[in-house]
Amino acid sequence: MPALIPPSRRLRRVALAALAAVALALFPAAQAGAAAPVPAGAPARPPGPASPDPSLQAHPLASAPGPLDNPLKGFARFYWPGSDQNTGYPHSLMWSYFGLSEVMTDPADCSKYNWSILDNALNEIASYGNQAAVRFYLEYPGGSGTHPGNAIPHCFDGHVTYRTNTFWGTTSPDYDSPYLLGALNDFIAAFGARYDGDPRIGFIHLGLIGLWGEWHTWPFDTDTGGDSYPNFMPTDAHAAQVIGAYDNAFNRTKLEIRYPDSAAGAVTNRDIGYHDDSFCYREGSPLAGVTLPQSLGGAGYAQLQRALNAGAENKWITASMGGEVRPEIQSSAFASWPGGSGQVDNMRACIELEHTTWKINEQSQSYAANDPNVAAAVRLMGYDLTVNNAYFRNTASGTTNVGVRISNNGVAPFYYPWTVTLGLKNGAGTVVRTFDTSWDLRTVMPLKIRAFPDWGVGSDPTYLDYGYPQYFQTGVDLAGVPSGNYQWVLRVKNPLEAVSANAKKLRFANATQGADGWLGLGPVTVGTGGGPDTTAPTTPTGLAAPARTANSVSLSWTAATDNVGVAGYRVYRAGTQVGTSATTSFTDTGLSPATSYTYTVRAYDAAGNTSAASAAVTVVTLPASAAGLVLDDFDGDPAYPSAARNDLGKWTGGNCFLDGGGSGAVSGGALSLRYDNCGWFGSDVNTDLSAYTHLVVRIKGTAGGEQAHFSLGLGGVTKVFGDFTLDGGGHPALTTAYQDIRIPMAANGINRASPGQLAMGFWYGGRGTITIDSLSFQ
Repeated sequence: MPALIPPSRRLRRVALAALAAVALALFPAAQAGAAAPVPAGAPARPPGPASPDPSLQAHPLASAPGPLDNPLKGFARFYWPGSDQNTGYPHSLMWSYFGLSEVMTDPADCSKYNWSILDNALNEIASYGNQAAVRFYLEYPGGSGTHPGNAIPHCFDGHVTYRTNTFWGTTSPDYDSPYLLGALNDFIAAFGARYDGDPRIGFIHLGLIGLWGEWHTWPFDTDTGGDSYPNFMPTDAHAAQVIGAYDNAFNRTKLEIRYPDSAAGAVTNRDIGYHDDSFCYREGSPLAGVTLPQSLGGAGYAQLQRALNAGAENKWITASMGGEVRPEIQSSAFASWPGGSGQVDNMRACIELEHTTWKINEQSQSYAANDPNVAAAVRLMGYDLTVNNAYFRNTASGTTNVGVRISNNGVAPFYYPWTVTLGLKNGAGTVVRTFDTSWDLRTVMPLKIRAFPDWGVGSDPTYLDYGYPQYFQTGVDLAGVPSGNYQWVLRVKNPLEAVSANAKKLRFANATQGADGWLGLGPVTVGTGGGPDTTAPTTPTGLAAPARTANSVSLSWTAATDNVGVAGYRVYRAGTQVGTSATTSFTDTGLSPATSYTYTVRAYDAAGNTSAASAAVTVVTLPASAAGLVLDDFDGDPAYPSAARNDLGKWTGGNCFLDGGGSGAVSGGALSLRYDNCGWFGSDVNTDLSAYTHLVVRIKGTAGGEQAHFSLGLGGVTKVFGDFTLDGGGHPALTTAYQDIRIPMAANGINRASPGQLAMGFWYGGRGTITIDSLSFQ
């Protein structure tokens, strides 16, 4: 893995200190004697919540510390391709820059885009269950370590004037060039059309303008009267065009820009938040904060002072606040929590007044997981939701109401309209019925907000009442739910689950919150009479093993019966439960070749009553030489995509294909993937492949030549399929007939000990259909 801070970041740390020395010259409006700030002042409280249905019983829920890796908040680590993203302090976000030239790759045509570098990163980040925060740039002193320093696309050559920033050694394009502005506007529109609402992305920085895409070109900036450097920044009108293009292109994914007063305030009325990239740092002599306002010891150019001057200090109510903990203080930022020391400013005040949701913090990987200071800061950032009470009838049938009261003890709302789902769990812990609601977590505002001293409402710190414990209620129809004892549960669906089975769950700060995402709300009896169901199902019969491989056994049996209804079956190997099934079949995977295994099956009902064990069946798996390790042969067992499981019993699925509701379609024992420059297929391996030498893909194309239309990723390596090296030095070439493409894993750099997920991406400008008969390792 590269150094914790890339060389360019270390260069930037030195430069940022130089910035401090000229800060007042950079921002003359912040100097003593400048116009007084015009803060917006304390925001009006939102409307109060509705009241619970008085006929419902209240069920108090115990609170508990919230999780540290809740989605879309807390710390973000740098994305390093091929590295283990889930090491270090718990987190759910990954951060990466991308050069515009890495997407706008055609030297003759600025309207052509190759999104593969972004898609490959997003897919890898998603495979770890994380969301990404990204920024495109044109100039980056020294480069990022994995991306170029000069990222001006060659299609600008001859059309746009280039200047040299002699302080940084960067090439700075003419940001007022009509050709450049047109190309940027077209890029932003294409960027939004492709990625707005993409579940893999949490936050996008506007970028593109200035050093690091941070909307400054110091010292070649607007301060032309205070130094000898010309101004390389665009005019406010042209900068406003870029801001407007982003706001028009992205209506679902949250946007952030560096400064609250960018383009003479053109951003303040847009649906765009801010990112403070020197968060909670103190610099200069005497030390002054660069986040907190002057009223709390900040410099005149501090992030929150600029927000106050623009009347934009309450933008957090609808737009997210991101950025980066200043690299110099990342290792010590929370040592003096909740205050600060030396170059670390009052960290609690920084988070509370900025209403911080997330921060880049590469050195967070060295924090101790049990550090109470860091944990307190992370829980305060963004949302921190607790269900105080659930409301429902203890005994219910037919149509009934269910409600919850949710409080937010963080500093910001949750910014996305993720679906909130109610469920019923039976006595066996199985969710047997779900009910999607229209509840909008974005309305759960922080209970308290910290007042700026500039508001004149009290001495610091003064906390004002703002949000309420928000009440939500919905009607649910219990028709068809067998009578019995259940538990009401609730979860919030992360849309990333459609892409990755590892998607991190949004969880509540409650003692009954489960790691599976379901929050227990309390017990309920469904039905109106006769008491609880105590009758067990009959014993399953006819247990058999109709199919086996070297590493799996497929079982089937005759259905059991029950007085109310069979909810499912538990499968036991040598007396130990290995899985459950809602049908009369099950495939046990991950077995050893040429080994004897004995199975039994028990039926259970919704009330948790369990039958006696079936008669046992003993099966011997095939020798290792008889077959390789099958990842998926698409024979319908398990069913793709409805079972969301491959032949290894692990997650699989796809999206953006033109058939099968986006997942691709299985027919005749093969998976057909019809694509039009869009499509993603993933199948988790997560099994040591050291005993196997080749990935074998049995595949054909409709027209032939489709090997250039898609990439395949495995074990830290992602390549266009036709670029893999085969035994003898050749490369894959698809034809209209099936062939076994045998890819030697070691020769292609694939990590067999930790293969992760096999993923295929179809964003290479191609249109067609491929059909995969099987994926295996031999």
